[in-house]
Amino acid sequence: MDMKAAGYGGVVDLRYPFTGRWLVQNSPANRVPSHGTTLFATSYAIDFVPVGDTHRTAPVTFGTLLRPEPPEKFPGFGRPVLAPADGAVVAVHDSEPDHAAYRGLPSLRYALTQSRRAAAGWTALAGNYVVLESGGAFIVLCHLQQGSVKPSAGQRVRAGELLGRCGNSGNSTEPHLHIQAINTPDIERASAVQMRFKGSLPRNGQIVEIDEQARAV
Repeated sequence: MDMKAAGYGGVVDLRYPFTGRWLVQNSPANRVPSHGTTLFATSYAIDFVPVGDTHRTAPVTFGTLLRPEPPEKFPGFGRPVLAPADGAVVAVHDSEPDHAAYRGLPSLRYALTQSRRAAAGWTALAGNYVVLESGGAFIVLCHLQQGSVKPSAGQRVRAGELLGRCGNSGNSTEPHLHIQAINTPDIERASAVQMRFKGSLPRNGQIVEIDEQARAV
């Protein structure tokens, strides 16, 4: 185990791992633990939901209220997920299927099965993921699209390099990106590490918009 990482107690400053428009949800700027639990070191985790030009995800129809929806219906499904820092890839998982999205009544039924997924372990919650070590902290990016992860474990990447694509794998009601920082790659024993994005932390409901030119700076 990396003893520096095991004792990491600082705040890791990252670049946003995407371009385009993304809606902030479950931000630790609003509450801690941000996801209502400390399970799997998620106290400071944050979610980003890709949205379109109108700052919305897929249009809501009558069918939305009654039936699951294909993830391909959502504007951010397959959108690139980029490395938020220079570092070494220490773990990847890429074989979980992208399941249907759940809104309306289907989301209530899906919520009732969440405890079963939590009991099944980390992968059942995270879906497809990349773990990146940077400066002694481990950055975890989850819910990636099946088959989209580009780097292999042991590979070094630069900030802005393509890691994978936004998906709907694991414990996810619609395509989005979950990101958290931890102090060891052993998720069962990890402690949460606080994050900032270019020195600040966005709040719930905020739209983060990063264009290609700004991302390159």
